[in-house]
Amino acid sequence: MIQPVSLSQTILRGLTCRCPRCGQGKLFSGFLTLRKRCEACDLDYAFIDTGDGPAIFIMMIAGAVVVFAALIVEVKYQPPFWVHAALWLPLILVTTLLPLRAMKSLLIALQFHHKAAPGRLVDRAPR
Repeated sequence: MIQPVSLSQTILRGLTCRCPRCGQGKLFSGFLTLRKRCEACDLDYAFIDTGDGPAIFIMMIAGAVVVFAALIVEVKYQPPFWVHAALWLPLILVTTLLPLRAMKSLLIALQFHHKAAPGRLVDRAPR
């Protein structure tokens, strides 16, 4: 029997890319490719549907960081455009690709913790 976990344990399991139920099995088989099920507790990962959520969060955070840094450098130093390209392209890659896997795993763990399900319309009697 699996014990209920706290929200902080769920967040930790998400950030470490572990199974949201047991915290032991690996969640991914590739960089962003999910396994079919947990190798430790046999949880079926078919319920997982993060969609574009992780990418949107990462793009908004990374965009704010890079634009803020680029504006400061432009106002303070006014470098040529090639310097901007040399500085910000690597920073964009680092701030978007590195946290993407952990963000996807975190959203999966939170989805499991809160028992999220697709929305459905409730049948209502006509008035």
